[in-house]
Amino acid sequence: MKIHEYQAKELFRSFNIPVPNGMLCETPEAITEAVEKLGLPLAVKAQVHAGGRGKGGGVRVAKTMDEAVEAVNAILGMKLVTQQTGAEGRTVNKVLAEQGVSIAKELYLSFIVNRDDATITIMASQDGGMDIEEVAASTPERIIKVGINPLLGIQGYHIRQVCIALQLQPAVAKQYGAMLRNLYKLFISHDCSLLEINPLIITEEDTLIALDAKFDVDSNGLYRLPAVAAMRDPLEEDANELEAAKYDLNYIKLDGTIGNMVNGAGLAMATMDIIKQAGAEPANFLDVGGGADAEKVENGFRIILSDPNVKGILINIFGGILRCDVLAQGVVQAAKSIGLSVPVVVRMEGTNVERGREILAESGLDLINAVTLSDAAEKVAAITG
Repeated sequence: MKIHEYQAKELFRSFNIPVPNGMLCETPEAITEAVEKLGLPLAVKAQVHAGGRGKGGGVRVAKTMDEAVEAVNAILGMKLVTQQTGAEGRTVNKVLAEQGVSIAKELYLSFIVNRDDATITIMASQDGGMDIEEVAASTPERIIKVGINPLLGIQGYHIRQVCIALQLQPAVAKQYGAMLRNLYKLFISHDCSLLEINPLIITEEDTLIALDAKFDVDSNGLYRLPAVAAMRDPLEEDANELEAAKYDLNYIKLDGTIGNMVNGAGLAMATMDIIKQAGAEPANFLDVGGGADAEKVENGFRIILSDPNVKGILINIFGGILRCDVLAQGVVQAAKSIGLSVPVVVRMEGTNVERGREILAESGLDLINAVTLSDAAEKVAAITG
């Protein structure tokens, strides 16, 4: 789960990570209070779950009250398009007004979970700011990577390795080391998958300040983090994904035209491969889970059909905990209550498979039975034309 920059900075403050003074503005009128409270100049920053806001026009610096008002009016309500939002963009519903700071140098810093070597990896660079992606692509050697064994935690030699590579002056290196320790504590205690500061600035007074903050938390850990769970912004998430979460369905919207319903993440990946081999593109990832019942299947069906891009559906179920007859009942129930507007290919194997096929055949619905994976692929190909 992602949270906004202003929320991440609240967490930063609680872990003694220095950030600029700021104020959230959800209406144009709020900027007057922000100027009175924070002074000028101000940075006015769009709050959306995407990077590259500066390049997309979502960050402006205001040196006067008129410029501050103009910036808020321009950013609030805009459709912000960046490399991370895609062409559809994101609507900006709130902005963060922050006190201006003097910048002597911009750095980059992040912590990520590195599954390749089972470490929490520090990534740091002397080249912070809007062009960090270009730095990573063209001069990757300028990005320092230091892996931390999570069983041992961050050690002094990790900090020294990063500070020496960044060629930090002693006064700045001392602050940097303290920041690394505090960020690591935040990362571990909040089940993070990513913490990123870009830019991390050195001011003209040789102090470190996190000018930006990106915070991603593993959703599986949210039950331990009610305060973070409360920061979820439904306006920043796909409505169908939120709806699916209510029924404990694992749903991710994709850009294709063939919806699919599967039980098990591995089978879901294989099913999406089948769809692509058939010459089509999957419209979603949907894992109903091993313990699904007819109601869960119906809700999954309804969510798939709510996507206007869906031209056909492939249901691929291995009946273990979820028996094939239960699946068939759910499909029939869903089809009758929602109404079938697209072709549906059903491929089942496993427990009570014959009874499941009988239920589908007796339903009177226009459902396309597939016996094998190759049979399912051929029938999906026929749907796509």
